[in-house]
Amino acid sequence: MRQPLPPGATIGIVGGGQLGRMLAMAAARLGYSTAVLDPDQHAPAGQVAQKHIAAAYDDGRALEQLARSSDVITYEFENVPVGAIRSLEEWRPVHPPAEALEASQDRMSEKIFLNASGISTAPFAAVESDRDLARGLARFGHSGVLKTRRMGYDGKGQRVFRNATAEEIIGCFEGMGGTPLILEGLVNFVREVSVIAARSLNGAMAAYDPAENEHRNGILARSAVPAAISPSTAYTVRETAFTILDALDYVGVIGVEFFVLEDGSVLVNELAPRVHNSGHWTEAACAVSQFEQHIRAITGLPLGRTDRHSDCVMENILGGERRNMKRLLEEPNLMLHLYGKREARPGRKMGHFTRLTPAGAGGPKGSPSAE
Repeated sequence: MRQPLPPGATIGIVGGGQLGRMLAMAAARLGYSTAVLDPDQHAPAGQVAQKHIAAAYDDGRALEQLARSSDVITYEFENVPVGAIRSLEEWRPVHPPAEALEASQDRMSEKIFLNASGISTAPFAAVESDRDLARGLARFGHSGVLKTRRMGYDGKGQRVFRNATAEEIIGCFEGMGGTPLILEGLVNFVREVSVIAARSLNGAMAAYDPAENEHRNGILARSAVPAAISPSTAYTVRETAFTILDALDYVGVIGVEFFVLEDGSVLVNELAPRVHNSGHWTEAACAVSQFEQHIRAITGLPLGRTDRHSDCVMENILGGERRNMKRLLEEPNLMLHLYGKREARPGRKMGHFTRLTPAGAGGPKGSPSAE
């Protein structure tokens, strides 16, 4: 695809959650149609897309239908079967590449890739038995976080050990499902930040300001911009994201999460080959949101600038919470976004809102595109 996709072209989206919904909305603003593949008849993205294919992600006929309906294809979450993406690549350009999806789906493979790219992470060890777990904990001072290597998100599939005893280890491997696990050493960090970055078809890159994140029960609760980090740390996280984008020959938006240590150095916690919850603030505080940036990247359009016009705090609205929407909408300088989900379950992301305040005089600002 050498020329940008013209208005009226169709973007295929694998996954119909809130991220797919916001991608479809951004695509419409640029004159594109969208076709969504998601098994949920009431998927949020299906409510705003021009076409919704309600079928499993590995349904061969559905994948062919999506490919025939689309000029370019993307995905909105990292647990899409890699085989499905590779089959779509035989029909149409798919961004980001299947290699990025594959690297991020397995926590062990992800950390091996990051370390091979010269990027520091927490220490880690493979766990396929209680004996492996005991050995790993002994290496990491008898403390660590045990995680499933695949399919974990929002704190699911994790167990924390602090000064673990032999009794605590017995039966852990089977208790975690008897599937391959990874043990990560505990990191003494002062804050968590993330950066949303993008790479275009011609290799140009841009990054938004790092956000400082607060998690509750393993789920992102709020993201504040600017993050309380030094300009040098902000520079490091941006450059690290650019290194990852180049190493993967990536096209599209990526989210990279970091632990910031006391001395200002950073460790990468994980990466997400997609638009990211901690970047939702960009739709309120920037002229070009992360969602429009992704659409620009995968269609061959120029990347937008990432400057922010305001400081802000984004908060998730979770299913178990009761919020007075009328009160929120009465607040000045607040942007509310609901996802159209029918069922509100505890911990389920139902929407978010972003409070804006005038940008401070100091602190890092967004970067223009970088070749």
